[in-house]
Amino acid sequence: MHWIEIVRRCFDVGSVAYTRHARLEMKGEEFGHILEKEVHETVCGGEVIEEYLGDAPYPSVLIFGRTQRNRPLHVVCAYDQDEDLLITVTVYHPDPALWVDYRRRTH
Repeated sequence: MHWIEIVRRCFDVGSVAYTRHARLEMKGEEFGHILEKEVHETVCGGEVIEEYLGDAPYPSVLIFGRTQRNRPLHVVCAYDQDEDLLITVTVYHPDPALWVDYRRRTH
């Protein structure tokens, strides 16, 4: 199974946890508050743009996608295979000055 399939399945069955950091970032996002439904929309139509397989305690990925209102978002998710749980590490509206088409870093 590929990363995006794992992420989408976990969101579809409600096997998702948000870190405190993710909640704070969503609430305090400088481009406007991010809702859980926007995160779901993003991952359902998104793509994996970076993999962090060496992350501990779980491997993670960076997903880029857009909400139904066309808002670009980045979602970093880690997967706990033992618990079959997707952990949303952080969510943010990427700064266009730092990203080319929101997919590649400018530096």
